[in-house]
Amino acid sequence: MLIIMVGIVILILFIHAWSCFCYTSFLFGDSLVDAGNNDYLITLSKADSPPYGIDFIPSRGQPTGRFTNGRTVSDIIVQALGSKSFPPPFLAPTTRGQAIFKGVNYASGSSGILDKTGSVFVERVPLRKQINDFEQSRATMTSMLGENGTTDFLKQVVFSITSGSNDLLNYLQPSIPFFKEDKVSPAMLQDFMVSNLTLQLKVLATLIFFLSIHLLRMVMANYVRYPCYFAKRLYEMGGRKFLVIDVGPLGCIPFVRAIKLMPAGRCSSEANELIQGYNRKLKKSIDTLNKNLGPETIFVYANSYDIVMGIVKRYRKYGFENVEDPCCGGNFPPFTCLKRGGANISSVLCKDRSKYVFWDAYHPTEAANLIIAKKFLYGDESIVSPVNVRELYNYNL
Repeated sequence: MLIIMVGIVILILFIHAWSCFCYTSFLFGDSLVDAGNNDYLITLSKADSPPYGIDFIPSRGQPTGRFTNGRTVSDIIVQALGSKSFPPPFLAPTTRGQAIFKGVNYASGSSGILDKTGSVFVERVPLRKQINDFEQSRATMTSMLGENGTTDFLKQVVFSITSGSNDLLNYLQPSIPFFKEDKVSPAMLQDFMVSNLTLQLKVLATLIFFLSIHLLRMVMANYVRYPCYFAKRLYEMGGRKFLVIDVGPLGCIPFVRAIKLMPAGRCSSEANELIQGYNRKLKKSIDTLNKNLGPETIFVYANSYDIVMGIVKRYRKYGFENVEDPCCGGNFPPFTCLKRGGANISSVLCKDRSKYVFWDAYHPTEAANLIIAKKFLYGDESIVSPVNVRELYNYNL
């Protein structure tokens, strides 16, 4: 009788997990998709105070740890696909047990592909650690569904990775006096980032890892680990459907325009050339993964760079009035977006958030995120390839 009851419980759990798989996402990345993990860390990188979240309806305008005024791109995507809730932050105490079958958000503001990225903000969860956290979630799934049930479940969900912006921002920033470090060449940085990310993806979907002592010392001296690690890690842990989002035109965000002293109407070509070089290498690596691991596995490359650049160049076409200034916090150091103590208004807050492309010095507004998400969902192969995001969620392996 006990065995029968246990079997029934496992069957119920499996049916529940399977019934919601079509909307399930496991999200990894930085502040562009962080849903509140940094609220549980000792860090300078937080979005836990007003006016962050002012337009986030589920929280009635209260901050949730999202680094924007409303929903992130990933929030908008899962909602458009029919999900009634958003993947909760992994570090939230309630993200345990059966809750993980509706998806989990592992992203952390100020983090990057490289472990050292964001250290100036104190605590953050680098991409490597985020994937370690997913391993914990997978162990929970296995204890509830068994290995076969977990494998079947993970084949249907989508693993979304939005990382790399902070690594490149760190490279672009002026060195701190007395702490100056020699930088690697742009090409070497791009190669380290691309191969590190690619390997982690492959293991998420073996852990093929070899590094000579000489190379390890060279890599650690420049704040990076062996390239390509992340893609292969995710592959090895059962992931079969991946969405990999490239890095947008950081040369156009208020922070970079300020530190590069760019005149009105100009983006930093130095920054954008660095990013375009990285994105080209990332796209080539994703194409190689599809060739080597398909058709049982699919990697979708999402071209956020061209989308955002299109918004920047033709912002009035999209209904925006301001493409240079942040809605909140000002466009010069310290770029603070905070509500004054006891006041109903922030330090600097625009009157109409829907007319601004940038929410703060680093992040898009919900209005911009809506455009990006729509193009990811329905775009052609110039934006998302080999299939768009809606097709990816319905993709049968």
